[in-house]
Amino acid sequence: MGLREPFDDAGECGLPSALEAIGERWSFLILRGAFNGLHHFEEFQSALGIARNILANRLGRLVEHGILTRTPLADDRRKIEYRLTEKGAELLPVVVGLRQWGERWGIGIPSTPVLVDKRDEQPIRPIRITAHDKRELGLADLCWKQAADIRPLEEPVRAAIAA
Repeated sequence: MGLREPFDDAGECGLPSALEAIGERWSFLILRGAFNGLHHFEEFQSALGIARNILANRLGRLVEHGILTRTPLADDRRKIEYRLTEKGAELLPVVVGLRQWGERWGIGIPSTPVLVDKRDEQPIRPIRITAHDKRELGLADLCWKQAADIRPLEEPVRAAIAA
């Protein structure tokens, strides 16, 4: 039997909350734009080709959920700048993972441009699920446990993993 989450505890699952904040196409494309340095309404609108009313709505939601900040510019208070918050920046693996999934199962080819490590200018590795000791895990390696039932690692094991 595969991975089975108890759905009677859905109130303690973070997925519905995440989907409420960003669970539709335009929000992900706005995030992609923010990760690529877009900061102004007009930049998002031009780059994405999104209707102004939809863009305003999605930007408002991302601000409301603390994913973007909305700041009037000091030199022209009518111009607004949108910036990723720490909370928003932590969505990078989600966006990259979806892009990689789309490359494999959607378009069937690598996206262009290619996301590379700035230092070495080499493509990043696929996003994977890893264990506490950095082993790559697949679906068959996973199960659900209540947080209270998870035993802490012994100190020597924790130190070895950290090294």
